[in-house]
Amino acid sequence: MKRIVSVSLGSSRRDHKVRLELLGETLEIQRIGTDGDIRKAVELIRQLDGQVDAFGMGGTDLFLVAGRRRYVLRASLPLARAARKTPIVDGSGLKNTLERRVVRQLAREGVIDFPRSRVLVTVAVDRFGMAEALAETGCQLILGDLIFALGIPVPLRSLDALERLARVIAPIATRLPLSVLYPTGEKQEQTVPKFGKFFAWADVIAGDWHYIRRHMPPALPGKVILTNTVTPEDVALLRQRGVRMLVTTTPELEGRSFGTNVMEAVLVALSGRRPDELGPADYERMLDALNFRPRIEQLQTSPA
Repeated sequence: MKRIVSVSLGSSRRDHKVRLELLGETLEIQRIGTDGDIRKAVELIRQLDGQVDAFGMGGTDLFLVAGRRRYVLRASLPLARAARKTPIVDGSGLKNTLERRVVRQLAREGVIDFPRSRVLVTVAVDRFGMAEALAETGCQLILGDLIFALGIPVPLRSLDALERLARVIAPIATRLPLSVLYPTGEKQEQTVPKFGKFFAWADVIAGDWHYIRRHMPPALPGKVILTNTVTPEDVALLRQRGVRMLVTTTPELEGRSFGTNVMEAVLVALSGRRPDELGPADYERMLDALNFRPRIEQLQTSPA
């Protein structure tokens, strides 16, 4: 049996464990939250290092991406360096492959009429593959990196604008504490409505679930949410707020859509190779073999 563990800076209340078979292998997949405690996360990785087949790094990113440039979040380095024997990934490999596939599939199958849709991506440097694929669809696009990561209510309307901004801001932002850039610990369970005009503008709200949840308004009638890492409680919350459809880029496993860091760790464990030995073509081949399908769920029995 292969064991995959995601050590997350997120809330421990979202912990989950499943056992399943993929490609003839039995896998145990576990998510362990450390409630924003970086030291606890580092110690847990050190304790499990060499005893599990792959780690996912949850509740943070190691890399932010804009165009062809990749920026390292310095505050995440202690987590990455704590694993000396077991490979550790932050999900960026799947964000660059699986999430592009999902957007193209949704467009191809007519699940979402992107050319007639207004799409808000909460933080595109966290989801650059998704953002690029969305831009290809011809939708009206707002990239909310300044809004949701830094609290500056200025929308970006193109990938070029994002790349130019990243060259200036990313070297500074990547030195900030993780708690400034991303909801960790208890903040993942709290919603403080903010930036309502951007939510209201959008037909489709895409990106990391915790960025979406952190500031979403009390009502989201008729909206489509394109995200991942949702629990049954999150789905109930979206249904209550009037969301029409939920799409998660990672598949549903026993009622839970795990994060991209978890699913990338699954692929690394199945491959038997180190992450630096795997490229986009390798991930694409494994995704084809696994036939991963996005979770598409209609949340309203009648139009919201």
